[in-house]
Amino acid sequence: MSTTRHHRSPLRLAAIAASATAAALLLTGCGGDDGGSGHGEHGQDRPTPEAAGSAPATSGEHNAADIAFAQGMIPHHRQAVDMADLAPEQGASDEVLALAERIRAAQDPEIETLSGWLAAWGEPVPEEGMDHAGHDMGGMMSAEEMAELENATGAAFDAAFLAMMVQHHEGAVEMAGTELADGSYPPALDLAEDIVASQSAEIDQMNEMLGAS
Repeated sequence: MSTTRHHRSPLRLAAIAASATAAALLLTGCGGDDGGSGHGEHGQDRPTPEAAGSAPATSGEHNAADIAFAQGMIPHHRQAVDMADLAPEQGASDEVLALAERIRAAQDPEIETLSGWLAAWGEPVPEEGMDHAGHDMGGMMSAEEMAELENATGAAFDAAFLAMMVQHHEGAVEMAGTELADGSYPPALDLAEDIVASQSAEIDQMNEMLGAS
């Protein structure tokens, strides 16, 4: 009997090994199907949150927040450029002139970029000269405030320009923060980050200039 067991034992081991191999192959097949068509429902249940979060970054799709950001930031930037253009005419100091030129040089190209996005999306680009008073754009100057700035000269202009531009920048930073929270178009999110960083730094600079004046 010991001989019989001796001959049957390897057979059993071979059968067990074969069964284990078959089971492993079956499990591997199931595992592959889990992410594919065989178990597509389960495969989608797991990655859905990640896929939803990464879709805009990979597809470049935009949403309503991106449109609102572009349509709001264009007139906002236009007014900042108009304010900056007054600096040479109103006898601003060299320091304010340099700041105004930097603001104009940064925001003029951004207006073109934002306008290009809206055109590509089939959305209307805000017309120049439109009255945006009362619209949801923080920091915009009223017609009366713009008239005050246009009539100021020298040190009075510098003080008014800096105070108004701080308010203007704070509004832009707030708008950019909304875009970062709600937007989905990667280039718009990048621009919003740049606006927050650059205009926050300029706010600090202008507040220092106001404190020193």
